[in-house]
Amino acid sequence: MKQRILHLTGSFNQGGTERQVLETVRGLIAAGEFDVRLATLSAEGPLSAEANEIFGDTIRSYPIDSFFSRSFVLAALQCAHFIRNENIDLVHSHDFYTNVFGTATAAFAGVAVNIASKRETFGMRSPQQRSVENFAFKRADAVAANSFAVKEMLVEQGINAEKIEVIYNSLDTARFDNANPNGIRSELNLPSDTPLITLVANLRHDVKNVPMLLRAAKKVAKTTPSHFVIAGEGPLESVLRSQANDLGINEKVSFIGRSMKVPELLAESLVGVLTSNAEGFSNSIIEYMAAGKPVVATRVGGAAEVIVDGENGFLVEANDSERMAEHLIALLQDPQNAAEMGSNGRRLIKERFGKKRQTEALSELYRRKLSEAFL
Repeated sequence: MKQRILHLTGSFNQGGTERQVLETVRGLIAAGEFDVRLATLSAEGPLSAEANEIFGDTIRSYPIDSFFSRSFVLAALQCAHFIRNENIDLVHSHDFYTNVFGTATAAFAGVAVNIASKRETFGMRSPQQRSVENFAFKRADAVAANSFAVKEMLVEQGINAEKIEVIYNSLDTARFDNANPNGIRSELNLPSDTPLITLVANLRHDVKNVPMLLRAAKKVAKTTPSHFVIAGEGPLESVLRSQANDLGINEKVSFIGRSMKVPELLAESLVGVLTSNAEGFSNSIIEYMAAGKPVVATRVGGAAEVIVDGENGFLVEANDSERMAEHLIALLQDPQNAAEMGSNGRRLIKERFGKKRQTEALSELYRRKLSEAFL
């Protein structure tokens, strides 16, 4: 009988972690080695339909109000009951909230193996949250980090290096190979023939540092025909719109909100950008590269683990909008070089970040930890 794996996701929002969870479970199901289940703390979000296509009505939901509420204990006990009844062998959580929830659930259920995940470096969690999550990591049997930068940070925070497994994010490259951009400009009300520079990022956290892109856009717009597209939603959008207006570039920037057509948008773009002050390993970077676009990104988190400066993109220091603008202008003025760099990036993604590689790495980790647990 196949060993049973339960994955825990915080929600089905259109975020990098949520997308990675679905990519992960798809890959594991296709490989066929394990019996894969999925549970969530919130069944809401635009990716819920996609999740239901995979699992039907078998997805369990365990909503909580906070870690310090009665609902947390009740939800953890209910999930533990499910784990025992279904003979779940391994629980794998994927973000801050499910790492903490998974630790409690694993303790209640006495599950054989508990694996946590870390996908970010700095700028997202308070000192108290880091302390709580580190407690979860120390109780887990393994921690899956999505870059060596994340692993290094965890070691500095006191997590045993031998417990940490670096498993990069994966990507369904077929989504980008088959993207048809026809009509996407008119659909999103973008200029018909101006080169597009695109940032895909949530607008919920200051750590994404979108103002850096706006400052770079002002410099680029002075010298080179270009239009900037910001794909993402969040409470910072109104502030960012005001900043674009103050910089005099509101006609050069389009805020398109959440987009379910990122492959099509990128197919029509010339360059992808990342402006974050901190990251674990950016999904946006590998999406840009899968779409065959050069990347101009800040040197944070795992960016330097995938971007080879001058070969498939450029790295700049965090908040250096001047240097970012210089690279963008150079790419806009030499589209042939931009295309060649994009081809280099696409080739790298297919070689190193395909779904099969992540599935194999995770499966090996599961086998090893389950073998140790059942010795």
